[in-house]
Amino acid sequence: MKWNQWPANGLSALVGLLLCGLAWAQADSASPDPWLLVDTQTQTLSIQRGDEVIQAFTGIAIGRFGTTEAKHTLDGKTPLGEFRITRIAERTSFHRFFGLDYPNLTHARAGLETGRISRAEFAAIRAALKQGVTPPQQTALGGLIGIHGLGDGDPVVHEDFNWTNGCVALTNEQMDDLAQWVYEGMRVIIR
Repeated sequence: MKWNQWPANGLSALVGLLLCGLAWAQADSASPDPWLLVDTQTQTLSIQRGDEVIQAFTGIAIGRFGTTEAKHTLDGKTPLGEFRITRIAERTSFHRFFGLDYPNLTHARAGLETGRISRAEFAAIRAALKQGVTPPQQTALGGLIGIHGLGDGDPVVHEDFNWTNGCVALTNEQMDDLAQWVYEGMRVIIR
């Protein structure tokens, strides 16, 4: 049967189904998964959906020595780049901890090119990232980078100083609000 030989009500139903499917696909693509933007200049962490800010947390703290694109172990700097959340720990000494897949491939390549990590370490990092798990944390590039709360830390220090060893810190209350949105695999951009 050719399309122009379909009964009118059958053709209308087919067109309706196609339009419904198109509307569903557009609605689905119009509401992408939420992601996190850490702006180290304004010291805010925003929950985003596409370009829309869903919620913003101000007064965050970063590494006590600022940010870097070439992090080293124990340098006290927060790495810049795009990451994914690979670990969610609900109870830690920092209240909650959302671990990032640092070092990412960009950091690992730079580390390999500058001789800070070996080819074997680079291969191990790349393999972990392909599997969506936390890459090796004990290389010269550092590790254990994430987003966490204060735990029993001093809120006044948090308000007045960047105090972390490279992580992004929020208050415990902010972490509780953020936890409602966070999921493993969530995209995080630190800029």
